[in-house]
Amino acid sequence: MASPEVHLRPITDADQAFLRTLYGTTRADEMAMLPWDQVVIEAFLDQQFQAQHAHYQAHFADAGFSVIETAGEAIGRAYLLWTDSHLQIIDTALMPAWRGRGIGTGLIRQWLAQADRHGLSVGLHVTLHNPALRLYQRNGFEVVGDNGLYLEMRRPALAVFHVDRPA
Repeated sequence: MASPEVHLRPITDADQAFLRTLYGTTRADEMAMLPWDQVVIEAFLDQQFQAQHAHYQAHFADAGFSVIETAGEAIGRAYLLWTDSHLQIIDTALMPAWRGRGIGTGLIRQWLAQADRHGLSVGLHVTLHNPALRLYQRNGFEVVGDNGLYLEMRRPALAVFHVDRPA
């Protein structure tokens, strides 16, 4: 199946409700195992989303915080920090209805190709149970750290060769 055309746009304050909903979907399996009622779960997710959002904004102030869209519909988020030597994929997620369509794979490959063109290493963190772990492994990422909650993965920079042509 061909993946739809997607693009990134900067997040705005108007995106907060969407981003909170998306965040909840990333924790749905975990929340389903808890004996909490829905009101408590929603309060917990609200608090966790706000804490995560504030953390990202404070610790990655130079990052690009984007909504992933297709045909004007917000379908995910991509938080990326590009530096002169490294791309840090801070966070990326798609709404459940958009998962499994090749969108995440296409975006990762696009970002890796751009990193490769500039000779950048690429890093990210992922939970051990995240299905995207296999995607990252297929694309050359290796585990370089494990804090018990997240695996730290890195893909080294590819050598960039410049061919000098005679004048």
